[in-house]
Amino acid sequence: MSHHAQNEKRNNPMKTKPQPTRKLTDGAQCKVIGGVHAGKSGTVRDINTSKTGHLTITVVQSSGECFKTLAKNVLAHGKAA
Repeated sequence: MSHHAQNEKRNNPMKTKPQPTRKLTDGAQCKVIGGVHAGKSGTVRDINTSKTGHLTITVVQSSGECFKTLAKNVLAHGKAA
């Protein structure tokens, strides 16, 4: 790797997706914006911190189907019911 390429790699911060601006609360309506469940929506349930320190939530869809996802992949778009 050339000296220029090494400096460029060092100076460019890792690209990350924007973090949700609304705080997730139990019962809030949400939409998944990243990960394998992207595009799904539902109600936030069971907010936890995993052993590795990541915030995880359970999302319950209107059909009753549930899935777990990382909170960083979720955008709250409504108030808790």
